[in-house]
Amino acid sequence: MNESLSILGLITHASIPVKLVIFALISSSVYSWTLIVKYRSVHRHADRALKSFEELFWSGADLGVLYQQSQQNQDRQGAEALFHNAFKEFIRLRQKSLSTEAVMQGVTRAMRITLIQEQTRLEGKLPTLASIASTAPYVGLFGTVWGIMTSFIGLSKVQHATLATVAPGIAEALIATAIGLFAAIPAVLAYNHFMANSDTLNNRYTMFADELSGILHRESHS
Repeated sequence: MNESLSILGLITHASIPVKLVIFALISSSVYSWTLIVKYRSVHRHADRALKSFEELFWSGADLGVLYQQSQQNQDRQGAEALFHNAFKEFIRLRQKSLSTEAVMQGVTRAMRITLIQEQTRLEGKLPTLASIASTAPYVGLFGTVWGIMTSFIGLSKVQHATLATVAPGIAEALIATAIGLFAAIPAVLAYNHFMANSDTLNNRYTMFADELSGILHRESHS
């Protein structure tokens, strides 16, 4: 009895549909934790890279020298990617002797594309976390309902139902809901955290892009 009421025992003795639900929920939980670990690293690296480049940029370094350094960095991202793509477009359009307005339109377009790319890098698969967070409890509930239904069908064939007879079937059913919550809670917490952090980083990128646009606009008149 004790073995059958353990977590592993409940899963082992569950019906096939409940086992499939549990397997799907465990797989979703593993995948969500993979995404959590990945995006934790992505966001931490993005935050460090932004602080490092902003410190270098506002130290008064020459823009041409910064551009040459950024060309050598194949892993540029965030503010550095914004600067590199904007300054590259700035140089290219100025060499064509275009008007200041045309040059700045091209620079703005380059920065807008880069901002979208950075947002995608920070948020790419985060909607998957939201999907797991929203659907896992319902999938677990489905497993619970199915398990309870199966248990009551089994009880209908027994003349004298006792607590010892009812408890294993109910416990097997409830384990699906428990695993659904186990998959959903970390996913929803991580999704909210990463989205808030992404909004903060994207706002800082936008502020940097606005300031860079003003600097390049002044450069275009020099």
